Amino acid sequence: MATKQYTREEVKKHNDNQSTWIVIHNNIYDVTPFLNEHPGGEEVLLEQAGRDGSEAFEDVGHSSDARELMVKYKIGEVVESDRQPVKEKKNSWSSTSADASSNQSSLKSWILPIALGVLATIIYRFYL
Repeated sequence: MATKQYTREEVKKHNDNQSTWIVIHNNIYDVTPFLNEHPGGEEVLLEQAGRDGSEAFEDVGHSSDARELMVKYKIGEVVESDRQPVKEKKNSWSSTSADASSNQSSLKSWILPIALGVLATIIYRFYL
């Protein structure tokens, strides 16, 4: 079964609580039945209705459960000529060489306070 394709102009027509479509990463979702269930409230979805909500969706940092739930609301995809490049999602928990060096400097920033705490404890016990 082929995935139905829509233009962004078609999606723009579905921008109220009677018909709420949102584009996320070139996929189109009809979230009308989900409006009352959305944990952030229906207003959050209605702000993005008829538009591309990819950036807003990623900024919130939705869980893997939320991403799995999206599957049942997918109704199609944006036509090839209207597609926008999908930005790579960067997981804060993934480790790259840049992240590794960042983690090392983060560890170093904890060493001094811990060392000072141990030193203060030793001095306190010695004098009392």
